[in-house]
Amino acid sequence: MTSPQTAASRARLLELIKELAVVRGKVILSSGKEADYYIDLRRVTLHHEASQLVGEVMLDMINAAGIEFASAGGLTMGADPVATAVMNASARSGGTVDAFVVRKAQKSYGMGRQVEGPDVAGRDVVVLEDTSTTGGSALTAVEGVRNAGGNVVAVAVIVDRDTGAKERIEAEAGVPYLFAFGKDELGLD
Repeated sequence: MTSPQTAASRARLLELIKELAVVRGKVILSSGKEADYYIDLRRVTLHHEASQLVGEVMLDMINAAGIEFASAGGLTMGADPVATAVMNASARSGGTVDAFVVRKAQKSYGMGRQVEGPDVAGRDVVVLEDTSTTGGSALTAVEGVRNAGGNVVAVAVIVDRDTGAKERIEAEAGVPYLFAFGKDELGLD
């Protein structure tokens, strides 16, 4: 059950996403697809007010789905501030969720890790993303976490573009796909 505080946080976060992150005009997405708008969620996840709301809303959404997890993160760079926000929201509410970062490829130097942060081996983790078009970045993160011994229990994104990422991730990764906002809520239908 969402608390009145979380409902207010969700409403305010939606306002900030609409105000700060939605950019209209032709763009090429990381997937290579063309779109009439771009959702630049770094303008939200790195914003002084919005980042706290991101953590609260995402943590509440994951908890409301009954998903238990010890760590959250995803492919650098879009997921990094989302993971930090979730970790901080957890700490503020007395939780112990850690964050991690997944590199696009394993390092060839140092400790040679692809997943950085507290070890994910043997832990239940949620892979995060700011937004997803095809699910490719989240699936790369899922693979990296699994290779590092982590147990991926869900993928969670702030905004779902409704372009097939949910179906692809659920089919290929075999885990639930959660999203806080759909493109319809942003007036992008």
